[in-house]
Amino acid sequence: MRVIEIEGGHGPAEALKAAKRPTPTPGRGEIRVRIHAAGVNRPDIVQREGRYPPPPGASDILGLEIAGEVDAVGDGVTRWAVGDQVCALLGGGGYAEYAVVDARQALPLPKGLDFVRAAALPETAFTVFANVFEGGELKAGETLLIHGATSGIGVMAIQMAKAAGARVIATSRGPAKAEAALALGADVSLDATNGDLLDAIKAAGGVDVVLDMVGAAYAELNLNALKPGGRWVVIATLTGALAQIDLMRVMLKRVVLTGSTLRSRPADEKARLAAAVEQTVWPWIASGAIKAKVEATFPLEQAAAAHLRLEAGDHVGKIVLTL
Repeated sequence: MRVIEIEGGHGPAEALKAAKRPTPTPGRGEIRVRIHAAGVNRPDIVQREGRYPPPPGASDILGLEIAGEVDAVGDGVTRWAVGDQVCALLGGGGYAEYAVVDARQALPLPKGLDFVRAAALPETAFTVFANVFEGGELKAGETLLIHGATSGIGVMAIQMAKAAGARVIATSRGPAKAEAALALGADVSLDATNGDLLDAIKAAGGVDVVLDMVGAAYAELNLNALKPGGRWVVIATLTGALAQIDLMRVMLKRVVLTGSTLRSRPADEKARLAAAVEQTVWPWIASGAIKAKVEATFPLEQAAAAHLRLEAGDHVGKIVLTL
């Protein structure tokens, strides 16, 4: 099968090269998917740079989410049959013609979605559900602050929070992105390059939950923006992982600071999460409350160009590889 490999094991986007590998065979509890589209995510870039190795047992091929048709079914699989259309969360292996998937981490294509839009869902939907709704315990009527609101995760977080009845304050860089976040449903959308963010967030009423993809540079802002009893959820550290915070303020405000990664979770935990996402998020997609926003598509062989587009940071929504 055709795949994309990282020449030399790690390097710049130009290190992504087309190659051939044996087509995998599904084991017990697994399905093989003939991939039609694969989402491109920032963890792919970090792995390509050599800073995010795949967990034990995962493919070294990039790609954490796919959409396609079930091509083969392993022993013990009862839900799926050859020809079923699915999207799925992977530990790796998406930049290829075929991938083997734990059958429990596959979900049916939402009604009305094509493969490209469906491939933009799993990584973002699973991540937002696990961190905003489980880790952050966001409830209807509360306010969610989203940094990096026009990223793939940010776009999904805006829509999921609104579908759940929450209020959203979004931050992004530049007036165009601020307008885009507003169009996606944010109640308040702030240009992080213009004015005092903290003053603007406080003027908007403060927040109950922060979804933080920025890291160190926004640590003090997040702590000050949170209401008493607030929850601060870290899922990325683009400006650094080391931050100094006032623990007395954490205590006095009763703030919960938490965070997680998705890729390294055990298979059983991902299966539980998949079932929860299907029960809660898939109906929102079916109703039109959530739309998969795809900024650009690239053929599989142009994975390097897709990475460069993601690294440029001017996208709104997801970038997807097509086969």
